[in-house]
Amino acid sequence: QVQLVESGGGSVQAGGSLKLSCDASRYIFSGCGMGWSRQAPGAERELVASISSDGTTSYADSVKGRFTISQDNTKKMLYLQMNSLKTEDTAVYYCAVLFEDSSLICTPQLWGQGTQVTVSS
Repeated sequence: QVQLVESGGGSVQAGGSLKLSCDASRYIFSGCGMGWSRQAPGAERELVASISSDGTTSYADSVKGRFTISQDNTKKMLYLQMNSLKTEDTAVYYCAVLFEDSSLICTPQLWGQGTQVTVSS
């Protein structure tokens, strides 16, 4: 059973902020990195932010400049600070563990149960 526990989701008006947290104590040093994926209704799950084992961060263009991923290795927690939220950010957000796939590309392969983020206009 995957033990990644997300928290911090909720409802916010456009322009507001939320901070998501993920208890990743079992996995934070397991793969090639950690990340946050999201899935909106009717859409595929997409990786929006990741942090590699050497601390390098990467963001989807849709969230660049607004979202910040970070991790606390002592507390074994992963975070996603989301600012200037837009209605199109509405989705279920999943904490993810990244592993190298058959092509040696670091991809999300384990996810938590998710936390709902709803942004209203």
